[in-house]
Amino acid sequence: MIIVMENGATDAQIDGVVHKIKEFGLDANVSRGTERTVIGAIGDERKLDQEMIDALPGVENSMHIVKPYKIVAREWHKQNTVIDIKGVPLGGNQIQIIGGPCSVETPEQMEDSARFVKEAGCRLMRGGAFKPRTSPYTFQGKGVEGLDLFRKAADKYDLPIVTELMDVRMLDTFLEYDVDVIQIGTRNMQNFDLLKEVGRINKPVILKRGMSATISEWLMSAEYIAAGGNHNIIFCERGIRTYETYYRNVLDVTAVPVLKKETHLPVIIDPSHAGGKAWMVPALSRAAIAAGADGLLVEMHPKPCEAWCDADQALNPDELKALMAELKGIASVIGRSI
Repeated sequence: MIIVMENGATDAQIDGVVHKIKEFGLDANVSRGTERTVIGAIGDERKLDQEMIDALPGVENSMHIVKPYKIVAREWHKQNTVIDIKGVPLGGNQIQIIGGPCSVETPEQMEDSARFVKEAGCRLMRGGAFKPRTSPYTFQGKGVEGLDLFRKAADKYDLPIVTELMDVRMLDTFLEYDVDVIQIGTRNMQNFDLLKEVGRINKPVILKRGMSATISEWLMSAEYIAAGGNHNIIFCERGIRTYETYYRNVLDVTAVPVLKKETHLPVIIDPSHAGGKAWMVPALSRAAIAAGADGLLVEMHPKPCEAWCDADQALNPDELKALMAELKGIASVIGRSI
């Protein structure tokens, strides 16, 4: 950490900062200039809270040199992490498309969804048994019954399942149904108690970006999971909230190369929630793969017009097949496969 003292800071104030640094087991290097004194904290600067340092008398500002996230940072782990999901690799050369409906509705709908997902060439299936909805009066998901329907339909076609965990009290139930990938939604990205709990289990976790979260905040949320011992984390960009109202969210494709630079963990894109309209999904998906995403989370419903939620953004089975064909072409151009 670099600490810049105010012009005219006294020796007592400088000594006070040095003393505080040493209290945390770090050394301090004091460099006195003609107008400013700069103090460098030498050691594990993560022990120092920036707000605490900035509040000390005589301090003008401070800045971390080492990133506050350690386990998820690429500087500590140079090679890309490949996460194994029941034999399906995510994060390597092969790009994974995770297809399925927004929500679990009926046995017939899930049976058809699993069949169409498999026929399209997807190796993992998505579906929501518990649904976070803006309105308390809209469909909230079928809960445990939905997990059972999802598990049975996906198992028939040998598809690992991805579903969202909203409440830490349901974690044991998710483990009971052997959910293969636990999704933490945008509204829970900074639910730190929930992050700590999924950090204690050995299940892959898809961490969606908060709708107004910065990259740094997103990485720090992942660090909560990693600090608990679970390093099987997948970042999912799903669009951020801006002033634009024409589409549901603004897909931040820039986040893909930025995360690839900052972290060794896989990065996927959810084009369905970004655009909010099915006709946007193919274009956003193509952009995501071209930008280097390791996978996509795509909504597909056997009959989108009959979907119980998010009908506007769901592809139909034929559209999913067509998209898969397009993405294979893009992947081959950049030396990857689908």
